[in-house]
Amino acid sequence: MSAEYVLTLSCPDRPGVVAAVSGLLAGKGCNIIESQQFGDPVEERFFMRVQFSSGHAVDELQAAFAALASEFAMEFQLFDLAVRTRALVLVSRFDHCLNDLLYRVRSGLLPIEIVGVASNHPDLRPLTQSYGVDYHHLPVTPDTKPRQEAEILTLVDHYQADLVVLARYMQVLSQEMCAKLAGRMINIHHSFLPSFKGAKPYHQAYSRGVKLIGATAHYVTPDLDEGPIIEQEVARVNHTHSPEDLAAIGRDLECQALARAVRWHAEHRVLLDGHKTVIFPR
Repeated sequence: MSAEYVLTLSCPDRPGVVAAVSGLLAGKGCNIIESQQFGDPVEERFFMRVQFSSGHAVDELQAAFAALASEFAMEFQLFDLAVRTRALVLVSRFDHCLNDLLYRVRSGLLPIEIVGVASNHPDLRPLTQSYGVDYHHLPVTPDTKPRQEAEILTLVDHYQADLVVLARYMQVLSQEMCAKLAGRMINIHHSFLPSFKGAKPYHQAYSRGVKLIGATAHYVTPDLDEGPIIEQEVARVNHTHSPEDLAAIGRDLECQALARAVRWHAEHRVLLDGHKTVIFPR
């Protein structure tokens, strides 16, 4: 019985990579379903994503690609698409992104499993539990932040979470936590940054008469809100929009950008290219 896999790889850009990968798959009797590639002319690095079906076990395929990786100085990962990404969601008091993620998962629109939700406030327990998902209230103060972050990491291990999603989690994470979850943690924020920092960014934007607002989903790094960008969404606005209108539009944009970023990560369509990302959307 065949299974579907995704191979992602990057290596120094040189002739023959695509031929070598496709030749190996053909030699194993695999059927390529989707293939995308990109050569970064500045970094001279090649990126590729291949989705294929095969009757071989993942260990056998892993060994075959390991031999190829040695020849091409290739970094690669192989994923079984039958294994869903397990996500732990962190949230504070804003519920729009969490509610959107829960709905999309329940409706079959997002190929992940939300294994738990953790928050520094108790407010969203009823929403989370209405979907049958565990809720963990982990209050935090400046003095208790190290212990609270340790509790979050314990939950990551307990649930065997592959991904942590910051669905408007209004806490600055430590460098240590960012390092431990590098490439496995996605955040969402408004796209005014670095302008309009702090409280009530939409009120600040209104007072300056902005014409374009947006949202950015990115991987979390120790550099606050400056990690590799996965997705952005924008909308035009004008003088007729009140601060409350801007905030409402912004909430929708945040939901859309975060959902796409999580989907692309779960489908293994995001490859890191230094401080940037290479995205292979469907």
